Amino acid sequence: MGDGPRSGSDRYGTDVLAGDWRTPPRGRTTDQTADKGLVVEDASSGFCGEIVGVERDLGTVTLEDRRLRRKTFELGPGFLLEGRPVSLVAPAPKTPKAPTRSASGSRLVSDHRAKVALPSRILVEGKHDAELVEKVWGHDLRVEGVAVEMLHGVDDLVGVVEEFSPTADRRLGILVDHLVPGSKESRIAEQLSGRAHVLVVGHPYVDVWQAVKPHRLGVEEWPSVPRSVEWKRGVCAAFGWPHENQAHIARAWQYILSRVDSWTDLEPEFLGRVEELIDFVTAPA
Repeated sequence: MGDGPRSGSDRYGTDVLAGDWRTPPRGRTTDQTADKGLVVEDASSGFCGEIVGVERDLGTVTLEDRRLRRKTFELGPGFLLEGRPVSLVAPAPKTPKAPTRSASGSRLVSDHRAKVALPSRILVEGKHDAELVEKVWGHDLRVEGVAVEMLHGVDDLVGVVEEFSPTADRRLGILVDHLVPGSKESRIAEQLSGRAHVLVVGHPYVDVWQAVKPHRLGVEEWPSVPRSVEWKRGVCAAFGWPHENQAHIARAWQYILSRVDSWTDLEPEFLGRVEELIDFVTAPA
């Protein structure tokens, strides 16, 4: 029987449930700021590399391995740092200096209270169009008292104009996407040709995203997307950005919008049309 039976609490050996038996072998996931230069591993793919870029608006981090190959991943859990599981979070943004000019290039009017909105309006096709106009011309529009509203498409544009009932004191300026010969948008705009107190202008781009100069995204040109693929998803896929759901598309737009600092980051075909609309709705009756 050897040395005989053990006595007391040691009779059956060590309790396997003693301590925190639920703790993962590598420890629990902790938050880690995704600082450039940090070397981490993507746990699911095994790709290991140095953090060379973080895009807060896209929610992505880019790693570069020792062979200079780069891969982009979503921020969050699923990474290993020196063998420990971590959840990567974007570094805190830097506080920008106070500007002296608006994004449109005009001098900022300090301590200015926005005017009561004029009865005239500018209509744009969607949320992204409105956000881009606001970012570049928002200050100017508030000084002038001009409101920008969304159309949510142009299929019923004629009905929208009829309901608005434009007059010399109540003008309507409309910005349309993809206003090129033969397009649906151009056929609808033609129905309003010659209508008093209404100005319909447009840019040639499939989507307002293209109004941002591609070099602001580090590319020579916007990618070509097959007609069988939804354009925004196709763009995100070409850039290697997450694009599986609408939240990814929204983050992609916020990233693109973040690359716009002033009017110089926009294509002239878009700039000219917005300036034309502002002049139209603010001109004396």
